[in-house]
Amino acid sequence: MATMKAWQFRPSGGPVEKNLFLPNSGITKPKISANEVLVEVYSTALNPIDYKILEVGLLTKMIFRSPVTPGLDVCGRVVELGSQVGSFRVGDIVYGSCNGVFGHGALAQWVPVSKDALALVPDGFKPDDMVSIATVGMTTYQGLKPHVKAGDKVFINGGSGGTGVASIQIAKALGCHVTTSCSTANVKLCKSLGADEVLDYRSAGILEQLNGKGQIFDLILDNVGSPSNLYRESQAFIVPGGKFIQVGMGMSLSAMKQLIGNVMLPSFLGGGKRKYIFVMAKANGADFDQLASWMKEGKIRAVIDSTFDFNSAPKAFERLKTGRARGKIVVHVKES
Repeated sequence: MATMKAWQFRPSGGPVEKNLFLPNSGITKPKISANEVLVEVYSTALNPIDYKILEVGLLTKMIFRSPVTPGLDVCGRVVELGSQVGSFRVGDIVYGSCNGVFGHGALAQWVPVSKDALALVPDGFKPDDMVSIATVGMTTYQGLKPHVKAGDKVFINGGSGGTGVASIQIAKALGCHVTTSCSTANVKLCKSLGADEVLDYRSAGILEQLNGKGQIFDLILDNVGSPSNLYRESQAFIVPGGKFIQVGMGMSLSAMKQLIGNVMLPSFLGGGKRKYIFVMAKANGADFDQLASWMKEGKIRAVIDSTFDFNSAPKAFERLKTGRARGKIVVHVKES
């Protein structure tokens, strides 16, 4: 039976970067279903959910089989087609999102991916570029597209991380006026991505700066989950009828308390007064096609913080967990 290299993790609540391992004898090469393609992975990009969901302690043992292979983002070559796949051919270079720890993760030489969660890579674009906009681009697009129109004023909380750099560009592609937040060192980056205004959280508190603007924003997209009372206070700077979109927050107990205290409480008991939406993104090829089109048109571009070879995947997670990455962290799976 064919085997492959794949990073694995036993859900025990320990740090991912210290508990990832490569089985000496490899693991069994996965089989595909009728609606899947088998992708030879060239690159994957890391997302906070790749480790946060595995580090919540005893709960992980109850949810996941053991061991698991993390990784959502995938870009590579189609090497096998399921019997009901007619949209791709063997040899196509594709990108998209796989099931990660809930099925087969992308930190492996081959991964099965639903035909509906992939799109073709445009000619001339590198795997690193495409994989860097996959999950973050899809999530942001699904968080923004149904809720904004051209001319809307949007505040993006956290503009320089992996989701933030995609959020700024996608909001601009949708015709929005974009204000974002970041540290002093990243102001120039955020402006280069199209942000109309950048709030430096090191110069003054974000809530203080937002309160000073009054009710001007049609929508807030929160990539960070802090300050913890951002949603509860948002009626001061979101217009009546505006929305608060959450696409990133912690998996800790304090984060859950934040969600309950700020969101689930009715407004008369101290909860927020604006519509709150938590984005549960679902991968689909149409969204990836749209992102690829914007890439070709130059409306969005990849921002890559750093790249790591396959054997250095634990170090890639170490970098991600610093919280200081500017853009995406990419792992090269296929050896060049």
